[in-house]
Amino acid sequence: MSSSDIFIGETIGTAVLILLGAGVCAAVTLKHSKARNAGWLAITFGWGFAVLTGAYLAGGVSGAHLNPAVTIGLAIEGGTKWSDVPLYLASELLGAMIGAVLVWLAYYGQFRAHLTDPEVLEAHRGEEGMVDPAAAPQAGPVLGIFSTGPEIRNAVQNVVTEVIATVVLVLAILTQGLNDNGNGIGTLGALITALVVVGIGLSLGGPTGYAINPVRDLGPRIVHALLPLPNKGGSDWGYAWIPVVGPLIGGALAGGLYNLAFA
Repeated sequence: MSSSDIFIGETIGTAVLILLGAGVCAAVTLKHSKARNAGWLAITFGWGFAVLTGAYLAGGVSGAHLNPAVTIGLAIEGGTKWSDVPLYLASELLGAMIGAVLVWLAYYGQFRAHLTDPEVLEAHRGEEGMVDPAAAPQAGPVLGIFSTGPEIRNAVQNVVTEVIATVVLVLAILTQGLNDNGNGIGTLGALITALVVVGIGLSLGGPTGYAINPVRDLGPRIVHALLPLPNKGGSDWGYAWIPVVGPLIGGALAGGLYNLAFA
């Protein structure tokens, strides 16, 4: 596939992935949303459908990696040329940032109402006051819409959790093989991958929020830092390396494991 195919497919596919994935987080979080407090099941299935839609859109164009961990795993496995990896990664990051901006636009009124609501701000101040003073500075009241965060802040455990979850994801993708055209996992593969993401969220998402995708976390976190949101709080950059490094390690391990066990 051409460089333009990779750029267009990965940018659009990842943008849709983040639009729908962060969108369900916004729907569940923001006070004036009809889906407020819908819960973890809504989030896990919302992210699964986001993966399904993004992969379906980009599958025939770029192979629908939509995730640097998948790109690295495929490069180690041999299905993606290393010379194409930088373009994949840059396109995925750009798409993730575009998707985060689209979430902000779609929920613009809800963001402003939520972040100026006295009850929301008071509740957030109360939560901050309960935090161990030795812990890292806490995130703003809407950062969870854009990026992940741990329930227990322990760098080693958090990285291990992300590595394990990402190995499951990437290994599940690699073992499906390519479709007949050699352009990705195909329509059925997109559905299987979406269901795997739902399963990971339900089973392994509790500790860290299951980033399992570096740009899924980094791109929206950058957008959160840049957007003119009132009372948004910090972007928790002290944690930001974990959902980048953990999935990259997991993707690399999955590629190596595939070559050892399945190739």
